[in-house]
Amino acid sequence: MDKDEQTLVEHLTDLRKVLLRSLIFFIFCFAVCLVSINRLIPLLSNQHELVMLGPLDVIKMYTGIAGSISLGLSLPFIAYQVWLFVKPALTEKESRLSIMFFPAILFSFIGGLCFGFFIIFPTIYQFLMLLGESHFSMMITAREYFSFLLMSTIPFGFLFEVPLLLLFLTAIGIVTPAMLSSMRKYAYVIMAVVSALITPPDLFSQILVLIPLIGLYEIGVLLSRARFKKLNAVKGTSPSNEL
Repeated sequence: MDKDEQTLVEHLTDLRKVLLRSLIFFIFCFAVCLVSINRLIPLLSNQHELVMLGPLDVIKMYTGIAGSISLGLSLPFIAYQVWLFVKPALTEKESRLSIMFFPAILFSFIGGLCFGFFIIFPTIYQFLMLLGESHFSMMITAREYFSFLLMSTIPFGFLFEVPLLLLFLTAIGIVTPAMLSSMRKYAYVIMAVVSALITPPDLFSQILVLIPLIGLYEIGVLLSRARFKKLNAVKGTSPSNEL
């Protein structure tokens, strides 16, 4: 076996270890969530009256909720495993910066989930319920409720990472504040599409989601500017290409 083949085998072996560790951790979280499901359901349903249409819906709902929560709990561990795998290919600066960002990534993800759960979801849910109750007798199935809940919370966990992503890309020299400012109109269009995809097809819900997304992008631009100034100050040059 030559050197290139040996290196490929080593990479595949390391990747296999990453996948196995991530899968084992996910299964562990999934088992814990299933054991605790009777305590999780009242917290997530928030005293709303929900109905089931069949006995199999209970199993589908329990496994779906446990799987979604387990994925969220597993993401920091999986991200760390991926970082260990790609670490040899990173420069010393990229490796140091990326590990420093891990705590912020975790808290941003949790913050996004909380924002979706406590603000976005109840606001949109109450609006749609009031809109429906004005003409109909509303009966919400547990499956529809929890699908809507997950759709309104989990995407915000990832979207709250946008400012950190822009900050990290600035720190390693891939983007600049000037680039982010010039791409602002395109970013707004993308965020409008995202808000339309993760919300019901009504203007109120889409605007309610779009405004925080725009705010997250602008926070990322501000963080990028601050980091860019600091980098130029360390180099002893003026940030001539900053807006």
